[in-house]
Amino acid sequence: MLSITPESVIHFAITPVDFRKGINGLAALCKPLFATSSFSGHIFLFRNKRQTSVKLLAYDNNGFWLCQKRFSQGRIKGWPRHDTDAAAFTREALQRLLQ
Repeated sequence: MLSITPESVIHFAITPVDFRKGINGLAALCKPLFATSSFSGHIFLFRNKRQTSVKLLAYDNNGFWLCQKRFSQGRIKGWPRHDTDAAAFTREALQRLLQ
């Protein structure tokens, strides 16, 4: 089971990514975008260009989790636009986004 704990490190891709990418494609983006390995146990979040979907990638020492949420109405609001915004984005805000 994937859980977001207070100790979880969360990384946001500021720019949108191609959502045709699966686990391998998104994992390959972790090193250049976040300067950390996709195997680090951190949580990586990506959004599409239209801001209608979010993908979450995480490794849990047993394999990768890839979760996607596509919003049936509206668009993503409050996505970080700069690295400093991403640092200020709280876990509670992430949980609200995913609910």
